[in-house]
This record gives sequence, C-alpha cells and structure tokens, in this order.
Amino acid sequence: MLGYVNPHALAETWKSGEVHFFQPFAQPALEKKGETSGHVLRLKQVLVDCDADALLLLVEPVGPGVCHEGYRSCFFS
Repeated sequence: MLGYVNPHALAETWKSGEVHFFQPFAQPALEKKGETSGHVLRLKQVLVDCDADALLLLVEPVGPGVCHEGYRSCFFS
C-alpha cells in the first residue's frame, strides 16, 4: 500500500513500533494504521532510497487483513 508520513508520523511509528500515516486532508491528520479496523502494521524495517526522498516500510500485518475492505492485501483484484 502507499501511505504518506511526515516527521511526526515517522516519530510515532518509531516510538510505538506500529505504522502511523499522515493524512493532510483528514482530521486528525495523524492516524495509526488499524486504530479503528484492527488491521495494524507492525514495523520490521525502514529503507531509505538513494536520494532520501522516499521510505519503504517493511511491516508485518497484524489482524484480519491490511486492506480497509478486509483483504490481506489491497492488491486482490
């Protein structure tokens, strides 16, 4: 899945070990993945690309699925 992080979301992810996303058009703008659905992403590793403008978060999905529709992956169709 693709998500956005800002420094605050990344700090919360590091602190809790569970992925937090920044949603610029939502209130609150910071959201812990799975906070309401139970589809939590447990952080395993963070990789930074060569020019340091993108992150790849390697995670372990915890709960019934990652997709907000309940599937194990958002790429099911």
